[in-house]
Amino acid sequence: MRLRVFLKCAVVVLSKRPRLSLLISFFEKGEKQMDWMNQLSGMLQQYSGAQPNQAPATVDNDFDQLASAAPRSALADGLGAAFRSNQTPPFGQMLSQLFMNSGGVQRAGIINTLIATLGPTIVAQMLARGGASGLAGLLSGGQREVTPEQAEQVPAEVVQNVATQAEQQDPSVIDRLSDFYADHPTLVKTLGGAALTIALAKIAQQQSQR
Repeated sequence: MRLRVFLKCAVVVLSKRPRLSLLISFFEKGEKQMDWMNQLSGMLQQYSGAQPNQAPATVDNDFDQLASAAPRSALADGLGAAFRSNQTPPFGQMLSQLFMNSGGVQRAGIINTLIATLGPTIVAQMLARGGASGLAGLLSGGQREVTPEQAEQVPAEVVQNVATQAEQQDPSVIDRLSDFYADHPTLVKTLGGAALTIALAKIAQQQSQR
């Protein structure tokens, strides 16, 4: 509470000095972060050290609270932890599940991220082996992105294989797709209670370290 009062007073004083606008932005950002963390602190405490195979019955509602209050960067961090955990299915399998539950726009976002990671030639080869020869031909011919309509033609099994190879070549693809799905928390919930518990536990851990 005292820190919050101090920050507000500091913003009022410093706002009279335009050259210190960056410092003002820093204080305001810090206050907003404290606001959402304070708002969710009681809920997040129950996820400190939580076991994914014993997800609380309220995990769906708790994740909804998080999604409505926390910045997307926090959601992305939590989702990244779920993707990387050895207590959830492999990344490729989880991404394939998200792909199946997503609409054309989100499916295109997944595939285009994988193309940017592996390159269109490798993805085209894997699409051809998976039965999507038409789209594979387009990528081989120079197309570097797919449309939502084209993405809906891709089998989920192919996405799983491509995602697995992309992770092996560049593990940071997990961060990029976590950031992408931070804008779609409703779809993230389709990953199930274990993944949501890991995500919430990661954010609870970050909160305790601040």
